[in-house]
Amino acid sequence: MIPVCPLDDLPPGEAHRLDAVTPPITVFRTEDGELFALDDTCTHQDASLADGWIEGCAVECPLHASRFDLRTGRPDGLPAKIGVRTHEVLVVDGTIHVVPSAAAPNLPPGAQLPGVH
Repeated sequence: MIPVCPLDDLPPGEAHRLDAVTPPITVFRTEDGELFALDDTCTHQDASLADGWIEGCAVECPLHASRFDLRTGRPDGLPAKIGVRTHEVLVVDGTIHVVPSAAAPNLPPGAQLPGVH
């Protein structure tokens, strides 16, 4: 379990990127206050979803407007064809935590994890 930040530090409609994990993970807080965590990198091209726009229960990639469902990680249309990995989010004693998924990440074409060739 990875601590992210105090719940009060992440306002509704905002995102918090965790760069200390590979690949980076972003926690999103919807306008309704729900929390979700996804791998931060768009599967279409190397762009940070933390820089995108949260609308309802989806985040729109800032580069080519692919939208990903925050609940499932699935894209709702082109250009992204592959979903992003989701992670469990817990709030413990007022602090947001992420439980990283054991599934392999879906990276954009040509991207590699550091140390993997």
